[in-house]
Amino acid sequence: MQAKIGTQGIALAAVLMLAACGGGREPQLMNLRSGTNGPDEFGILPTKPLQMPPDLAALPEPTPGGSSLTDPTPEADAVAALGGNPGRLVRGGGVPAGDGALLAYAGRMGTSATIRTDLAAEDLEFRRKNDGRLLERLFDVSIYYKSYRVQALDQEAEQERWRKAGLRTPASPPNPALLE
Repeated sequence: MQAKIGTQGIALAAVLMLAACGGGREPQLMNLRSGTNGPDEFGILPTKPLQMPPDLAALPEPTPGGSSLTDPTPEADAVAALGGNPGRLVRGGGVPAGDGALLAYAGRMGTSATIRTDLAAEDLEFRRKNDGRLLERLFDVSIYYKSYRVQALDQEAEQERWRKAGLRTPASPPNPALLE
């Protein structure tokens, strides 16, 4: 009787282990989007407050379907909040004239029209190779940070490398050794 229960227990454990290994599911990236069909609270942009303009004659001509002074402009608002000039934003997604040289330099070795699909395929292959161990998959443990750790930039080491090269790092906190 005990041997029969022991054999059934071993068989059940073997079936559970095989079930954990099977599947064929694709490894998933961390999903930052909501899994529900409800509203996206970050997708809702409030309108700007109504204000009386100093000169009513300076108001633009109303156009059906056109923009309004109270329409949200998140890109321009972000640029202004960061200290930039929202008037220099290029409408329609073009490249500003001042950035043409930068764009030409970045593409000096050529560009690929299929870069997004190529990178997606390479990343999928990387995630398949680094999909976690059996128990991590069985208990749905996120191994995202562990998998991509070899590709992560060590911020402190990179900052120190730039400082040792004698280059300024104005956006970084000051070097504590220099403050003493």
